[in-house]
Amino acid sequence: MLIDKKISEYLIFETESILKALEKINSNKRRIIFVVSENGLLLGGLTDGDFRRWITKTSSYDLNQKVLTITNTNMVSAMLADDKADIYKKFTKAVDVIPLKDSSSRLVGIAFRNEQGFTLGKSTISDESNCFIIAEIGNNHNGDLGLAKKMVDLARDAGADCVKFQMRNMTSIYTADAQLGTSSDLGAEYTMDLLKKFQLTNNELVDVFDYCKSKNLMPLCTPWDLESLAVLEEYGMEAYKVASADLTNHELLEALIETGKPLICSTGMSTEFEIKRSIEFLRARGATFALLHCNSTYPAPFKDINLAYLARLKDMSGGPVGYSGHERGISVPIAAVALGAKIIEKHFTIDKSMEGNDHKVSLLPKDFALMVEEIRKVEESLGENTQRKISQGELLNRETLAKSIVAKTIISNGDKLTKEMLDFRSPGDGLQPMYIDQLIGKRAKRDFAIGDCFYESDLKDVRVEAKKYKFKRPFGIPVRYHDYEKLVEKSNFDFVEFHLSYQDMSLDLRDFFVEKQAINFAVHSPELFEGDHIMDLASEDELYRKKSIAELDRVCKITKNLKTFFPLTEKPLIVINAGGFSTRNFLDKKCTPRMYEKVAASLREVNQDGVEIIIQTMPPFPWHFGGQSHHNLFVNPYEIREFCEKFEYRICYDISHSMMASTYYQWELNEFTDIVGPFVAHMHIVDALGVDGEGIEVGQGDVDFKLLSLSLNKHNKHTMFLPEVWQGHKNKGEGFWKALEFLERVGF
Repeated sequence: MLIDKKISEYLIFETESILKALEKINSNKRRIIFVVSENGLLLGGLTDGDFRRWITKTSSYDLNQKVLTITNTNMVSAMLADDKADIYKKFTKAVDVIPLKDSSSRLVGIAFRNEQGFTLGKSTISDESNCFIIAEIGNNHNGDLGLAKKMVDLARDAGADCVKFQMRNMTSIYTADAQLGTSSDLGAEYTMDLLKKFQLTNNELVDVFDYCKSKNLMPLCTPWDLESLAVLEEYGMEAYKVASADLTNHELLEALIETGKPLICSTGMSTEFEIKRSIEFLRARGATFALLHCNSTYPAPFKDINLAYLARLKDMSGGPVGYSGHERGISVPIAAVALGAKIIEKHFTIDKSMEGNDHKVSLLPKDFALMVEEIRKVEESLGENTQRKISQGELLNRETLAKSIVAKTIISNGDKLTKEMLDFRSPGDGLQPMYIDQLIGKRAKRDFAIGDCFYESDLKDVRVEAKKYKFKRPFGIPVRYHDYEKLVEKSNFDFVEFHLSYQDMSLDLRDFFVEKQAINFAVHSPELFEGDHIMDLASEDELYRKKSIAELDRVCKITKNLKTFFPLTEKPLIVINAGGFSTRNFLDKKCTPRMYEKVAASLREVNQDGVEIIIQTMPPFPWHFGGQSHHNLFVNPYEIREFCEKFEYRICYDISHSMMASTYYQWELNEFTDIVGPFVAHMHIVDALGVDGEGIEVGQGDVDFKLLSLSLNKHNKHTMFLPEVWQGHKNKGEGFWKALEFLERVGF
């Protein structure tokens, strides 16, 4: 089962037409849409089958009537907060898509049944899911119940999703000779000796299972016989692991299938013929299962592991596959994940020198934790097999390092472009050199000075130009000193927001402003200051924090000087990024209260007379000039609200930043808006894509702007906003005009 919160392609408003609904049904892969009210309440659904049934029963029809008239209001739905297993139970042969609501009955997500995957406890196992990581404790507790529980704690701390044990009825499994130790097989004799000494009783294992659940860790167990399976079924085990030794034991497989629980089956020691026979056996009985590639040697030589077999195993099974490893180290399971493994099982111990052959091939807690950390990095890096997109970091470097097509000579509007008129120069913020042949022979649509860049719009017949806009709330655009005059005259702006660089802080305002300006203004403080200093009012380094305070003090003084030229603004806003970032990982949440206190203490040292400092909401992975960081402050809406209430500050609500945070932490942007809304003094309205696709063109990302507009009307009907589109100022503000046209259409 997959849960998707990107619902825009499956959503239509009740007032829209049936024709519009059909267009959406045809455009998405699931052939279904969900109908919501203007405030997002789920009213029902419509499939292409519903439409066909309606049209065959209707003598005369009008596709322009409201879609609500033919909406199916009797549909299966669930709550987003419901347990995944409970949601999964609602799927039937006729229902493979389930709308998910929040506590206010608003549509906030959609659950899709994935035929190639299944739910395991609270996790989903599928081609799209993260890897499910099992710590195989087995009998490495050496018969000590206290040690078993300690290992559960260590496995949880190391990042395991699940811990696995084994249950055996010795009488059922082994021959009388083996139990007496008179077997001629030395290996069996050794194994029997270990099992006799180190098995936990069934009651002790049940105690450990309960302990796992108390630690929010899923217990899993391998039943080696029918008697043990009966004990585990009585307990209520959620799934079962099938040992390699029992993949060909179809009697035990039959009993396991009859439980209806998901099965994870190791394939070690089996030939391909035997694996295929067992797959056929499982499929014929409708089992939910995943196969684990495995080499059952302790330790397994690297030359025998053959990870390439994962792809073949997946082709044979038709479902998710994984890897159960008995080799030394952590490199192989990490590589298995890169090759598509969705389940990893590794043995877990606290001491490799303990008696028992499993300990020698097991990972210590620190090694297991490192394996989990590296697996999560690999998963993050895998991405999707889709068309390549330039990352945000690449865009930043592309602008600095790449080249653009520029005017080599003065070009007038209407001139026919020739190769001799064009040149290539850095930075790469315009049309790439590969498009020069498409420009040659065209007529210039505007005047060019020497060095002016060409843009994508110069290849098109229609240019986007500024106009007079109508909004419900005050609006403006971001400007720099040098482009203020050219941009502000283009529309009916209520204000401008000066985005300062550290170099701007040394400029003389009289070089840009002579007369008093009849427009309001705000200021966006630099984030980067001279000497590669990134503002951090929460820094533990006292000298660094003091420098941040001093630089912010300078910004306040500059803002007060700007008031001389912009007298309409009595108390200008200063937008800041207050700091609280870390380079490698997020900090422990225990650190954040102290960091917020430091921010507040730092702000008390800044002379704010005549200005108001507002702190910008932040994304989880901000792009600083030294690369991507992890942000720990002003990301969580509840923390933002607490800070504002405690220290009496207001914020700049950056929609792009908070959308990325909502995507990463699986929050709802509308709920985020409701929480921070009462403290918003100013808004940056722009789109986002994923967890770090910042400032993209509005309407091209994850933000549902219609729902956002409705949410903002609760607390921010009159709050001023601007479109902070990345590079929106280029080509005479073209990006801003596109954004403002879009926002005007959706009712801002």
